[in-house]
Amino acid sequence: MTKDKKAVDFEQQLESLEALVESLESGDLSLEDSLKSFETGIKVARECQQALKTAEQKVELLMRQGDELVSQPFDASDS
Repeated sequence: MTKDKKAVDFEQQLESLEALVESLESGDLSLEDSLKSFETGIKVARECQQALKTAEQKVELLMRQGDELVSQPFDASDS
């Protein structure tokens, strides 16, 4: 998966989360549908949170290089 694909996936997940919130806030869903949407929303929110955490860790790696910005591959299994 390329970096551009990951960025697109994150944006799509964020849009999906926003749509879920809007549908829940509308009050038009049944209780069962609301619960399903809520569960989906929690899953998507956690995935977005993990993507942001990974991005933050990559930025920290870059900043630790002093005056030189040297990109290092980030291994998520190290965290």
